[in-house]
Amino acid sequence: MLPTLRASLPYTLALAVLAYLGFAFLPVLGFAQEIFVVIGVLAAGILVPVLVDVKDRAGIASAVPLAATDYKGDTTTLYVGNLPYRANEDAVKELFQRFGVVINVRLMKDRQTGRRRGFGFVEVAAKDGNKMIQKLNDFNFQERTLKVREAKERQDSDDAEE
Repeated sequence: MLPTLRASLPYTLALAVLAYLGFAFLPVLGFAQEIFVVIGVLAAGILVPVLVDVKDRAGIASAVPLAATDYKGDTTTLYVGNLPYRANEDAVKELFQRFGVVINVRLMKDRQTGRRRGFGFVEVAAKDGNKMIQKLNDFNFQERTLKVREAKERQDSDDAEE
C-alpha cells in the first residue's frame, strides 16, 4: 500500500461513515441528498489532505531519529541488492531508518534507459551498520528478498590493465 494512501485511509473511512449517516438519517429532516454529496466531496477533497499533512508534521520529529546533516560520527556504506525496480530512495530510507541513522540513499540506474537496476547503496551511522545488516539481510521488502552487506571499495579499472 502506498504511504500516502495508508496515511489518508483512516480519515477517508471516517468521512465515508459520516456520509452514510447523512444519507441514511438526514433526509428525514427534509434536506436533499444532492447537498450531502456536494458537501461530502468538498469535505473529502479539503479535509483529508489537511489532516494527513497535520499528522505527518506531528510525526516527523518522532519518526526520524536524526537528519543526515545532524549526524557527525563515523559512517559506513551498505550494499543493498535484489531491490524491487519500483522501490525509490524514500521507501528504502524509511525501511532502514527503523534500525538506525541513515545518511544517504543511492539507487543505481541504467545510464542508457534511466531505469533502476535493482541495487543501491545506503550510507548509515557506523554504529548501526551491523544491526541493519542482521535485521535486513534476507528481509522481504515489496515482495523481494533483500541482500544487505557492507559495501566493498570500488575496484579501479586501471588495476585490470596492469
